[in-house]
Amino acid sequence: MTEISSSERRSTGLDTVAEVLAPGDDGYAESAATLFADGTPDLVVRPRDAAGVAAALRYAADAGLAVTVRSGGHSMAGLSTSNDGMVIDTRRISGVRLLDPGSGRVRVGAGATWGAVADALGPHGLGLTAGDTRQVGVGGLTLGGGIGWMARRHGLAIDSLAAVQLVTADGRLIGADAVEHADLFWALRGGGGNFGVAVGFDFIAHPVTSVHFGTITYEVADLPGLVAGWRDLMRASDERLTTSLSFMPAMPGRPAAAMLGCCYAGSEAEEALRPFRALAPVTSDGVKAMPYADVLEDVTALPPGLRMVVRNTFFTTLDDARVAALDALFAGGGVALSLRAMGGAVARVGADATAFAHRDAEVMAAAAFMIPDAAPPGARNEALRRWSPVGALGSGAYVGFLGSAEPADVATAYPPDTYRRLAKVKRRYDPANVFRRTHNVRPF
Repeated sequence: MTEISSSERRSTGLDTVAEVLAPGDDGYAESAATLFADGTPDLVVRPRDAAGVAAALRYAADAGLAVTVRSGGHSMAGLSTSNDGMVIDTRRISGVRLLDPGSGRVRVGAGATWGAVADALGPHGLGLTAGDTRQVGVGGLTLGGGIGWMARRHGLAIDSLAAVQLVTADGRLIGADAVEHADLFWALRGGGGNFGVAVGFDFIAHPVTSVHFGTITYEVADLPGLVAGWRDLMRASDERLTTSLSFMPAMPGRPAAAMLGCCYAGSEAEEALRPFRALAPVTSDGVKAMPYADVLEDVTALPPGLRMVVRNTFFTTLDDARVAALDALFAGGGVALSLRAMGGAVARVGADATAFAHRDAEVMAAAAFMIPDAAPPGARNEALRRWSPVGALGSGAYVGFLGSAEPADVATAYPPDTYRRLAKVKRRYDPANVFRRTHNVRPF
């Protein structure tokens, strides 16, 4: 770890435009620890605005510190923190300002949480596709694409994105939209944090008031039958319905369970959900009308002593072979599965319109392997071996849920043409690969 004195920080003026924290300072641990990883960076910087971000980047360059950017701290690959270098924590850049109530244009700071966005837009009858929980950061989710509970109705978060304000590696503040820096705007919609520090996002919010939301829990007696039934119903469903079918493994004192998360943006929810309630014996049903802002729940941390290995892929069609592979994976125990219905508004955007290219996917399949800290050294590799038959049947991955930062995993998350295009944009905006502590697209 590099020792950085307070006098050094003051001499650069960084303290005047940002909160600067070293190990042992109040607040340091809060920024260094994240949901999926604990870090020990040499320095945490919490800028107040774009000027503070630029100053932090200059300081890092002069001091030879590698840079990590944190939004909400939910990176499944642990990319929200580091064990050295500088963490730029954007939590202070968190304003939510409705610029035009008529069009729904809203400007959101990169460090805002989706809970804060929902609270700010709700009184205006507006909403956006957001993360699953209140604490998810706007910056990280948006740059990865933004799959959420309004995806089939209004598309991904990036499909409502009108502009991005970003600080480049050399400290310039630039705006990217469909006209200015259009190549960068394309890359920022699914290409992650590879190109600079995003400080603000302009979205076009949609009219949203109340929705029907909640979870229907089933007995798990016939996983293939339940998955196939859900698949067939979703193929025939109104795009106002977004669902996620999850399977939780048996735990001490708790049997295995299947849970259908539902969000219906309309008044005919009972009719729309009736066939889903008949898929299997229901053990609980929590679907009810609520304000859209209440859909976002508080995140639950992992129990002490457990780690997760997370992988995901997209299926263009959820056929019987893929269902059988999922069944075999779950039957092995120790893994939670999640199947998210795609289609609807997501599929109406062209595959080459954004860096998120998986527009023809029917389902995103994700697996989270629960690995005790006391597990033998080969446990992670065994989890990856078990995932392999499922992954081989899929195409690419959603970087927002990608629990690996390995170059090969990042490259295969995108179609080859998309990755090459991202690398070209990277060469233009970050040729020195300053922003490499990401799901890194290499410029060389």
